[in-house]
Amino acid sequence: MSDDVDVQVSQNEDEQRFEARVDGELAGSAYYETADDLIVFTHTEVDDAYEGKGVGSALAKGALDAVRADGRRKVVPRCPFIKGWIDRHPDYRDLLEHAG
Repeated sequence: MSDDVDVQVSQNEDEQRFEARVDGELAGSAYYETADDLIVFTHTEVDDAYEGKGVGSALAKGALDAVRADGRRKVVPRCPFIKGWIDRHPDYRDLLEHAG
């Protein structure tokens, strides 16, 4: 049985974060910094009310899919959550700065 909820992920460039929303409510954020051809994920947080409902995973996937679609930057996952998600999803390792 799954408690996963429908999560919409969007980029908020002004706040330098990707946002996960459930029914319009902010449920989580993945913060980043950019430098030249890099995007450095620094911190990810999910509201306690949405813990264990797939929000963090949807947020990581949505953020990394956006980075891939943009195509300008490689990922530096300083955030342990983003790093762990990439470790569990090897098809995203090509986005890493040191990939190759």
